Amino acid sequence: MTDDIRLAFAHPSERAAASTDIPYDRISLRDYVVEVEIGAFQQERGHLQRVRFNVVVEVLPQTGPIDDDVDRILSYDRVTEAIGEELKAERINLLETLAARVAERILLEPQAERVFVRIEKLDRGPFSLGVEIMRARGGDRPAGQEHAVAPHPRVLFLSQEAVHADHLTGWLDQAIAMDAPLIVCVGAADSPAPQARHALAQRRIDLLAIEQNAWVLAARDPRLIVVGSRTELDWAMKNGQTCIWAPSKIVLDAVDGPSAGSQDTAALVAWFAGQMDAAELVLIGADTPQVAPVPARSLPVDAPRLTT
Repeated sequence: MTDDIRLAFAHPSERAAASTDIPYDRISLRDYVVEVEIGAFQQERGHLQRVRFNVVVEVLPQTGPIDDDVDRILSYDRVTEAIGEELKAERINLLETLAARVAERILLEPQAERVFVRIEKLDRGPFSLGVEIMRARGGDRPAGQEHAVAPHPRVLFLSQEAVHADHLTGWLDQAIAMDAPLIVCVGAADSPAPQARHALAQRRIDLLAIEQNAWVLAARDPRLIVVGSRTELDWAMKNGQTCIWAPSKIVLDAVDGPSAGSQDTAALVAWFAGQMDAAELVLIGADTPQVAPVPARSLPVDAPRLTT
């Protein structure tokens, strides 16, 4: 076996030692296994699977006495905490995304210079599937799904009656002209959605019913585009586009998703407005939810104007 092949399958600590002439000290976390819901495939949703982390952090040698003081070194706990924080932030589809985010969080530590992260899925078969990355301080360290800072939008929820109201175009004209980007939200159409015995399947069906209605509304006004991911929403807001929210991706990818069922759409939209740090939530034809994380107000379907 050549050295290149051996190192390709070696522990990250050996990879690190072979890839630099700088006399780094190295802190390693080996065979750290957690159970987490992760994965892009449908069969990976709703199920926990074991994921193994091997991490090596390179730090410059201490120039003075350590004095047995934990505050002067990079604690192992900071490595496991970086993993835990990223796993709690949101549900992640790709190991590549998770590895990049863990590496970036570790590199926020002042002592860290380079970090090697290997992540493996252990329950996809009689083998392990994984990814390994290296990131360095000051280098090119793109996040897997990094979101640009976006302005605070105004979220406009239209009940099914409001979607078909005579004032629809006027409401959109007014909202688009206001001082914040606009994201429109709708519920499902009045026709009943198919019913499934499995709760996760039914949740997907209900969310897809909302998305179908979003496409119906988008077809009525060329200014509206249907968008499902946070990255696309941020880009659209920064570029003056008006979106209709397709909820499946953001809701299903959330670690701590909305407690309301997708049929209770006003509460679902209030949760979404909180996730987007919205400037305001305006509901037409629906009552303000009991719990609204952003300023919220309701208007009747016969209201000709959004402002009083």
